Amino acid sequence: ELKEIVFIIQSQSNSFHSKRAEDLKRDILKQAADLGKELPTVLLIHQMNGHEGAWTILPLMKDFSVTYGRNSSWIFFCEEDTRIQVVKLQETLGRFDGSKEWFLGKALYDEESTIIHHYAFAENPTVFKFPDFAAGWALSIPLVNKLAKKLKSEPLKSDFTIDLKHEIALYIWQKGEGPHLTPVPEFCTDDVNSYKVDHCATTFSNFLPLCGEPVQKEDVFVAVKTCQKFHGDRIPVVKQTWEREAALIEYYSDYADISIPTIDLGVPNTDRGHCGKTFAILERFLNHSSSRTPWLVIVDDDTLISIFRLRKLLSCYDPNEPVFLGERYGYGLGTGGYSYITGGGGMVFSRIAVQKLLASKCRCYSMDAPDDMVLGMCFSGLGIPITHSPLFHQARPVDYPKDYLSHQIPVSFHKHWNIDPVKVYFTWLAPNTEESLDGKKVGYNREDL
Repeated sequence: ELKEIVFIIQSQSNSFHSKRAEDLKRDILKQAADLGKELPTVLLIHQMNGHEGAWTILPLMKDFSVTYGRNSSWIFFCEEDTRIQVVKLQETLGRFDGSKEWFLGKALYDEESTIIHHYAFAENPTVFKFPDFAAGWALSIPLVNKLAKKLKSEPLKSDFTIDLKHEIALYIWQKGEGPHLTPVPEFCTDDVNSYKVDHCATTFSNFLPLCGEPVQKEDVFVAVKTCQKFHGDRIPVVKQTWEREAALIEYYSDYADISIPTIDLGVPNTDRGHCGKTFAILERFLNHSSSRTPWLVIVDDDTLISIFRLRKLLSCYDPNEPVFLGERYGYGLGTGGYSYITGGGGMVFSRIAVQKLLASKCRCYSMDAPDDMVLGMCFSGLGIPITHSPLFHQARPVDYPKDYLSHQIPVSFHKHWNIDPVKVYFTWLAPNTEESLDGKKVGYNREDL
């Protein structure tokens, strides 16, 4: 029965995202009503129990078990951009015996062991499957009940949440004692309009959001964090690739080099975190850039970013809201903790978010503290939500499953290890890789990377 499926939308409290999640909820309920069926429960994660770590899902298992453990058969999770054919989904779940432990989804796997998964399954990373959240994924109630019980006796071990879909699959798998992910071909990430979608219960829309005109070039101020030892190898890559997309860009270093030019903020370089430098950049943005510039982006000198695409993405966000946007990680979320935007993929701030942060007394506990984590802690204390976009990436294209990247138009990648960063930029991020650059055709094939 449709009423035995509990839909959980992995929503966010930012106004753009919460509206999209509400639209999806309405669509699910309308489809159910049109079928003349008893309506299913549809919940938005950001509205659940005020738990800072609700987005990590596992802490909610106890609530799911208590509330739905008797009268439901399935908990079905999806993203705000997942599109659902309710009848097809009901048929698909109906093929599985709901009295058994099932973990269903569209399977992703690593082609090589990767840092974001702590080099798990290094012998053969392809053996371990984890769900692509964009296609939707489901847990049978017996499995939910079992997880709730396990979480009571065995709290989550890891302090960090880095790639939630992989970490959830690992927790459910329990070193081989729990179920593996069962791949379901009807859970799809093909575009809604694709000719392939006839058999799909779910599809995916929105490879890169755009809400009206892209924001103006002059509305985005870009700050690049660097230091003298990288002036010679990393800065030339920025200049060869994405610098031309930025109207307002400054390089902040521990040494003033007029050939770049870099600005010495008077903060010595540290080998660990760069909290002191980042707060100096925030102060400078507030006090020295035009007060009309609504957006600040802080990137590392080995971040590859498409400012062209970022301007499209930012058209969906209200600069009058305190926005802190990028790829979301979590720290200590099982026991309070906070979420943060991981720095390497790029951190985007609305001016008002910077104003609220600097008006508070929240600062670095040491100059070499990790800047991204301190910012997460500060914004959490201020009640300003972290806004996640999967289009920002803390690692390189090779660190992600090809199938996962295939339904994205990425905004950034990070780290130059063992790759040709210029080639990665022109393959994945350049405004149009088929357009000529200085008269030369530069299209690369993504499969090469």
